[in-house]
Amino acid sequence: MALKKGLFEAADKGTIFFDEISSVNIETQAKLLRVLQEKEFMRLGGTETIKVDARIIAATNAVIEDMIAQKTFRKDLYYRLNVIKIELPPLRRRKEDIPLLVKHFVEIYGRENNKEVEGVSEDVYEILEGYDWPGNVRELENLVERAVVFSGSRIITRESLPPFLLARESAPEGWLVAPEESLDLRERTLSFQRKIILTALKKTKGVQKQAARLLGVKPTTLNEMIKRLRIDTTDFPT
Repeated sequence: MALKKGLFEAADKGTIFFDEISSVNIETQAKLLRVLQEKEFMRLGGTETIKVDARIIAATNAVIEDMIAQKTFRKDLYYRLNVIKIELPPLRRRKEDIPLLVKHFVEIYGRENNKEVEGVSEDVYEILEGYDWPGNVRELENLVERAVVFSGSRIITRESLPPFLLARESAPEGWLVAPEESLDLRERTLSFQRKIILTALKKTKGVQKQAARLLGVKPTTLNEMIKRLRIDTTDFPT
């Protein structure tokens, strides 16, 4: 009886991706470390050592250093994996990505559900960008899938959004709607700055000199803030 190839053997000369590497138990971590160090393994039930050369990409939203301190993640495995570290900011810090992500998910779930959905309305984008997304991209993906399923037209409107998003939007102006996971002062300040700058740019149709006058700052200061907050000004052609 032929032995079935495992993931490492199938990924030889290629790439293997471990999503949520923090969920791997200690026993499996030890086996994984051996494969990474020795670049060889033995099939389950087999007796032959097999060489493998694969690129490893691992992802997690856990703080691995804390897990090491709690002895739930091996320090040596962490150092072996942590060759090139890429920290991806949470979605609440890169809301400029929301339109592209929404477009991508609309296409996917439109096909899966045989729905001819082309996109979302402008006010829906405003609502989505006003939310802090504690569940990050997965939460956005689930919400878009739900909206596609409930949508009765080619364009997703606010009627297809879950009630909690619409309730947030109807909060009295000037009130602070606190995110579920934190009240980080710096994050909230940057979020407010970004929103008020976007409002000024919309009112002045992208003319930064006029927007700066509305905001009470120098044009050079506004330009620096736009760059620092990574605000896309292409939506406001001058």
